[in-house]
Amino acid sequence: MFSHVMLGADDINASKKFYDATFAALGGPQGNLDPKGRVIYIHDGGIFLLTKPIDGEPASCGNGSTIGFSAKTPEQADAWHKAGLENGGTAIEDPPGIREGAGMKLYLAYLRDPAGNKVCAMHRPG
Repeated sequence: MFSHVMLGADDINASKKFYDATFAALGGPQGNLDPKGRVIYIHDGGIFLLTKPIDGEPASCGNGSTIGFSAKTPEQADAWHKAGLENGGTAIEDPPGIREGAGMKLYLAYLRDPAGNKVCAMHRPG
């Protein structure tokens, strides 16, 4: 369904530091800076990019938006959360743990990245 996800960031270096650390916790590579100043991550068939907004205006987070990243285990989600906190992220919502609703049981860990975007690591228990 999705080809890629791109987020705006005013401080590309701070955002790259955050995502390099959190993606490493999920087994992903560090991002590569392209000639246009965008940071590109490719892992498990997904593409995630960071860029300064092309209109020259400040980046802003989407109110009500969340981008979720797959974690293979609850421990991996916890490592993602810890790495994010240690690299410029801010803890939000409840601490990492099981959430249940609508007949689903998920392990979720939420953060705001350095640009204010709401992101989470999600594990679906088997």
